Amino acid sequence: MPHQAEYDAVNVLQPIGVILAIGGAGSQIALDPERLGECMDDADPAVNQAGQVGSQVKVKVGDTWLLASVRNQRQDRRAGTSGGITADVDFLGEGHEEKLTGRVYNFRRGVTRYPIPGALVYPTSTQDLKQIYSSDGRPNIEIGRVYPTKDIRAGLYIDAMLGKHFALLGSTGTGKSTSAALILHRICEAAPEGHIVMIDPHGEYSAAFRQTGIIFDVSNLQMPYWLMNFEEHCEILLTSHGAERQVDADILARCLLVARQKSRLAESLGKVTVDSPIPYLLSDLSAELNLQMGKLDKATSSAPFIRIKSKLDELKGDPRYQFLFSGMLVGDTMAEFIAKLFRMPSNGKPIAIIDVSGVPSDITATVVAVLSRLVFDFAIWGREEKTRPILLVCEEAHRYVPNEKNADGSSVGRILSRIAKEGRKYGISLGLITQRPSDLAEGVLSQCGTIISMRLNNDRDQAFVKAAMPEGARGFLDAISALRNRECIICGEGVSIPIRVNFDNLDEAKRPASEDPSFVELWSESGGEEDAVRRTVQRWRAQAG
Repeated sequence: MPHQAEYDAVNVLQPIGVILAIGGAGSQIALDPERLGECMDDADPAVNQAGQVGSQVKVKVGDTWLLASVRNQRQDRRAGTSGGITADVDFLGEGHEEKLTGRVYNFRRGVTRYPIPGALVYPTSTQDLKQIYSSDGRPNIEIGRVYPTKDIRAGLYIDAMLGKHFALLGSTGTGKSTSAALILHRICEAAPEGHIVMIDPHGEYSAAFRQTGIIFDVSNLQMPYWLMNFEEHCEILLTSHGAERQVDADILARCLLVARQKSRLAESLGKVTVDSPIPYLLSDLSAELNLQMGKLDKATSSAPFIRIKSKLDELKGDPRYQFLFSGMLVGDTMAEFIAKLFRMPSNGKPIAIIDVSGVPSDITATVVAVLSRLVFDFAIWGREEKTRPILLVCEEAHRYVPNEKNADGSSVGRILSRIAKEGRKYGISLGLITQRPSDLAEGVLSQCGTIISMRLNNDRDQAFVKAAMPEGARGFLDAISALRNRECIICGEGVSIPIRVNFDNLDEAKRPASEDPSFVELWSESGGEEDAVRRTVQRWRAQAG
């Protein structure tokens, strides 16, 4: 009886099938069911999976090995009762053959020479996969292990991933937030002087980045209202629609310009527009509205002035808006605000988590728009300086860059779409995290060079992601609905070839606060409910949360 190691070696050296037809990116192979059965007993997990959907196989062409991913399988009826199997494969790349062992080395993406029909197909071993997945020397971060192997580390090339934007997708409950935290922690470890801004709509990530980041929420964000441009002012101050809205916008533009021109800073600048980010007093805006209203003749309605003024008074008086409209935010703090927000210098805490969960829902989108636009404008006006790339990570991205069906014409969708299209020219990287990729704006996902997809339960989402993925990843994509929690498929710029990855476990202290509650545990204990309700009502009324 052959020794196990010899048996394994025999499996790797014996073909499992033959090439039937060749096409550009993909081809068709015939597999021998008997050989597949023998491989299933192999100790090497890579050989063990040989020929299965999502596994890799190799074909010899001259002195190179061509690597292909199995996309699907079906029974070949022409094979009669012997039950042959045909499969479609996508070619991923090629590597040289090591003469002594026959293994693959010096692997690279792309194919220069195709095999001919009749060429033999072999299983890939873990040793082959080590060569294929091993880093090519570029800076990378390790995030988990490559499936189905036990010990091959999965790495992401940071420069390639951030240089062309990335998207992390996955249905609720697949471990998406934890995986996002893991990737960001690894980036922070690799680049402790980085500049990362994360928009966190649910306050999940504060717990994960207490040590490595600065947490901003409504209690300490202090975002000056005068940083908003005219469009953002309109979103917050105008309540009318249709023709009335245009009238209101014209009035607001005139009055806002006068208020900005009264600033001491405006005198030194010379030219000031409604969009100029210079401080002005809310009382000046209010006074100008009153003044203009006083000049009206009898035929002109004062309703637009009253609408704008009452909204302005409402915002000034509402404690929930204090982080934006506080009278304390009049000073020229733009440089300090941007420096602390973009972590310049980072002082060993390269990530700013902006928790917008306490922001009133009617202005959340506008606040995210202002923050995103600041990133973009800072990069554009900083072109004369040494480039300091900024990574903007947007959780729940489908809320801010929705597709046409859900679009509401808000400024946040426009600025994030613009960053997706033009950001990399200015050193801005965009990271989009969403559980509903099919609700994202059409072009945005295709702008993401690296796609990290966890399990997607919805058919529409699966189809949408498949359309955005490159050809070679199609075999993997059929597994999207079958992925386990904390497992993903990565393809694009950040990896050499598409891979399926089991994410590493994160320390408790580095995890986001998004764990699902255990109903059984929490519903089997009692005590202190009345006090908890009383305290909750108190916080609710005080609007402090």
